[in-house]
Order: sequence, then C-alpha cells, then structure tokens
Amino acid sequence: MTTNMNKTTISNRRSFLKKASILAGGAFSAQSIFNQVYGEAFEDLSSRYQAFSPTDLAVEEDYWSMIQQAYSASSAPVLNLNNGGVSPSPLPVLQAVERYSQLANQGPSYYMWRILNQGKEPLRERLAELGGADPEEIAINRNATEALNTVIYGLDLSRGDEVIGCHFDYGNMMQAWRQRQQREGIVYKQLDFEFPIEDDDFIVQAYKEAITEKTKIIHVTHVINWIGQIMPVKKICRMAHEHGIEVIVDGAHSFGLLDFKIPDLEGDYFGTSLHKYLSAPIGSGMLWIKKEKISKVWPLLCNGQPKSDNIRKFESLGTRSYPIEQGIGEALNFHNGIGPKRKEERMRYLKNYWAKKALEIPGVRIHTSLKDPYSCAIAGVSVEGMTPKELENELLSRYQIHTVAIPYRNLDCVRVSPHVYTRLSDLDKFVRALGVLASEYAAQEINKKGG
Repeated sequence: MTTNMNKTTISNRRSFLKKASILAGGAFSAQSIFNQVYGEAFEDLSSRYQAFSPTDLAVEEDYWSMIQQAYSASSAPVLNLNNGGVSPSPLPVLQAVERYSQLANQGPSYYMWRILNQGKEPLRERLAELGGADPEEIAINRNATEALNTVIYGLDLSRGDEVIGCHFDYGNMMQAWRQRQQREGIVYKQLDFEFPIEDDDFIVQAYKEAITEKTKIIHVTHVINWIGQIMPVKKICRMAHEHGIEVIVDGAHSFGLLDFKIPDLEGDYFGTSLHKYLSAPIGSGMLWIKKEKISKVWPLLCNGQPKSDNIRKFESLGTRSYPIEQGIGEALNFHNGIGPKRKEERMRYLKNYWAKKALEIPGVRIHTSLKDPYSCAIAGVSVEGMTPKELENELLSRYQIHTVAIPYRNLDCVRVSPHVYTRLSDLDKFVRALGVLASEYAAQEINKKGG
C-alpha cells in the first residue's frame, strides 16, 4: 500500500513538474495558444501565398480576411481608427492574459515567481530576435514613456549641457526633458518643422545646425506620433556621432510596424511600447540600450547595483504582471506568423487606400506624405472650416468612427491610424463620412454668401 502511494505521489509530482514546465514555456512552447488555434491556418496561408511579394500581398483581401477575424475589434460597434494610441490585441493574446491571470490567482506568489517568471528570459530572447539585438541589451517594461524616461533621467548631465529635440516629439518625453531643465539647469532646445517633409537632408541639417560644443544628446522620434512622418533616424545618428553626440530614439510608433533592426538605426538608446502595432497587451513596453552604455545609465527605479552593466537592473519594478508577459509572447507569435515586411506593406496600403480617396474630396486636406519612405500607417486629415475637435466629434457621434484630434502647433488635423484588422469597407465608410462633412460645410458657406 505504501509502495503504491509512493508511486502515485512520484507520478503526480512528475506530471505537475511537466505541466509547470509547459506553463513556464507558455507562448514559446508547442502548446502556445497561437499554435493551438492558428498554427495550421497560418502555415496554410504562408504556403498558398509564398510566391507573393509583401507589396503584392498587401492587396490580397482573402489573405487578410483571416487576420481580421483574429481580432474581436474587427466587429466592434465603434470603428477604431486610433490604433496609433493603443491597438487591440488578437484573440490568442487576450486568451493568454486571461488564462495566466486565472492561473496566477490560484497561488500568486507561487505561480508568478516560481513558474511564470521562468518565461521572462525566453521572452527577452524573442524580443531581441525581432529587434535584431543582443538579448543582454533588452529590458522589458510597461511602455515607451517608462523606457525612455529611464534613459532621460538616467544619464548624467551637468548644468549647461544641451539636449536637442523637436516640438513634435511625444509629449511625455518633452515634459521629461523640461523637468530636467527646470530642476538641474540643462538646456533643452527644440526644433520646429513644417510637416510633411520629403527631404531627409533638410531634417538632418536642421539638427546639425542646432549643435554647439555643449550638445550632449539628440532625442529623435522614429515615427512622429502626431501625423506619421518617418524621420531619417540613421542619418541623424551618423551625423550626431561624428560630433561625439549620443542619440535617444523614440520607437513607440515604429516597432511592430516598420520592418527594421534596432541596431541598424545606429542609435544609442531605443524605447518603445509593445501595445501599439505589435498588438501586445496594454501596458507592455521595451527598452534597448547598447551594451557598452548600460553601466552609465542609472535605473529609473531603485536597484542594488545601479551602475552594473546588467540590463535587468532596469526591470526592478516590484510586483509586475506576469500574464501580460505571456501575452507579449503570443503577440510575437502572431506578428511573426504574418511577417514583419508583409505587415508593414499592408499598413502602408491601408493608409494610402483611404488617403488617396480623401484627396479627391473638395475641402479635404492630407497632412502626411504618401510617399513610401516618409509614412506608413498613420496620416493626418482635416476638413476645411472644421476644427480638429469638431471633426473628431462628428465622426464619432454620427458615424461611430473613433479618431483623435490633433490641435497642435501648425498641424490642426485628425490622426487616422488603421491596423491589420481594419477592413477596406471600414475605410470606405470613413471616406464617405469625410465627403458628407466636407460637402455640408461647403453648402453652409454658399448659403452664408447667398444670404
């Protein structure tokens, strides 16, 4: 009897350990939710369309229809065209977060710290693989603000040292530099631009002319979040390095959208949100720091070895969401299942699809270049006579189309950012709405003049 009980105990223990190993592997195991639900379907798609170039595949609606079905947002009552703010996640990501949240709550301190925490290093490796980086240069955190604030506040600068940015960097980054300026006396200089710009050399020259002997840092945004302008980051980095200046790159709107490798940008620091075009769970982000520069950056939150060269010192967040990290893994599976270049070309096609139609409407203006090197998914649009907020409100209240108003400096537009789940019929609806609103304003102006 005792022998049988011991055998049963050993068997149960082995079964438990095997299950725990699978749980730890999570998104990168053969039992991942993506593999279970979409593995065969994606393999079939890839086989059927393997002869298509990314540009040719961008217009194949049969291919993209299955991608669209993987998002619950594709059938939501409100048409979301503000994916540049926060993107919804596909079903495998949502299911992963739910599954591992339920698991963690069966015994949080055990399942989170002893089981799910084992998935962090595989996740680091997969993020590094997508970014073309060394895993020892990748830290996992909550968003681009946290990632970039880590660098902004972590670099040693002295009173009088200069930092060059522009007025179209993300708001939280501008505020971080202004806070250092107010508190420590650094000099924060901001360039101004009239977008869209289709001349890389013009942009690079503007940064170059702002450099003085006191300039230490250039802060540049890869994709301008306001209207989608793609900045010539590599050229700016090369120019800056010729002057002994380091470069911080804000990749919040480029990672998971554009097909690139982080080191190829030639920056020194890179931060991004993963809950935008990668479609990872809300509240997930990533920081990349060139290996030899890690030791010089102080962690944003406390760490026992703040001057070490271990990238993990930037992950001292206290208790964090392990289910979200599993969800990031499933988002990577989904993203890679499509293919980065295929995804980029589809996003560019969707933007051009609606923007070119909108350009034909009298009174409608596009605030973004439609040339491939200068934009991808995001574009700004305005209707003559309407403020950005008025246009945003009319689109939502009358057509259930969600966008975001950009009443900022010289832009005055509404930002439109579709995603891979967005249907062409959705964009046709949006263009029709622009046409109605533009014609109504024109009619009002005619009536005013007639009166």
